[in-house]
Amino acid sequence: MFLQRRYYFFLFWTTLLLGILSRKTNIIPLFTGDTLYAIMIYFGMRLILIHKSLKTAFGFALLFCYSIECQQLYKSEWILSIRNTTLGHYILGEGFLWSDLFWYTFGIGIVYFLVSFLKRKTT
Repeated sequence: MFLQRRYYFFLFWTTLLLGILSRKTNIIPLFTGDTLYAIMIYFGMRLILIHKSLKTAFGFALLFCYSIECQQLYKSEWILSIRNTTLGHYILGEGFLWSDLFWYTFGIGIVYFLVSFLKRKTT
């Protein structure tokens, strides 16, 4: 189990760095960052829920990403001031987009099926 945790820990931080780098260049489309964000959340859920099923991590990752996206509809002054910080912007986002929900689902779905496939291959 420890090796799996280290594996997901490494994937989480690698994906986080790739996501930040994707936002620092105009060459990479914006949806790439959204997809990487969702993949990072999935790896984080696997890290936390290591003893649970892949489907459980899939569901919690989608719920988390959708919740973050929907909270962007809330425009109170205090949360806007948090979103205006670099870390707040990376975590909470800026504005609600339906397309982000698609890219979150796409990213989590791709990595879920990839991890499922690799898990079946190794067992």
